[in-house]
Amino acid sequence: MSKIREEISRKVPRLTMSLIIAIIFFAISLVVPETVSSIQLPGIDVPAGTIIQIVTIVITAVFLIRALSDALFLGDIVTDIIVRRIGIKEERSPKRAARDLIYIIIIILIATAVLPFIRVLENGWLTALFTYTALGLIIILIYDMGRILYRIVEQRAESLADRLSKMAVQDENGE
Repeated sequence: MSKIREEISRKVPRLTMSLIIAIIFFAISLVVPETVSSIQLPGIDVPAGTIIQIVTIVITAVFLIRALSDALFLGDIVTDIIVRRIGIKEERSPKRAARDLIYIIIIILIATAVLPFIRVLENGWLTALFTYTALGLIIILIYDMGRILYRIVEQRAESLADRLSKMAVQDENGE
């Protein structure tokens, strides 16, 4: 338990700082390119604002990914607590299915919150990339949940079939 507390005390500040830095760079990507949009970079004939916007969005994405990895670790801990409160025992499969469901909800919430900011950039391919990445992650998680739930239902159906066959054999023998 001490190791988990140590990890939490290390990851919460890192998560907070990553989110703050991501917000700062996102704000920079919205403000600074407008101030230098009239400057053309020689040789590549691209406005300086576009290059600054791309670089700041990439830096924002790096810090968001770092924050997401910390949030997923903390989400695992919170999910363990929630799953225990719901009453699911220590079986790994149902816990993983519950985690997948929580991750799907988190992805939907993040996509819903971030997509309007990406649309502000008026960059269609970035919006499509973000949307399809979120959709891909959701499909993978739904597939994993379905596989887990299928395995659980299959095991329960087999045990029910075994019980019914034992009952049928007992009735046949007159016991």
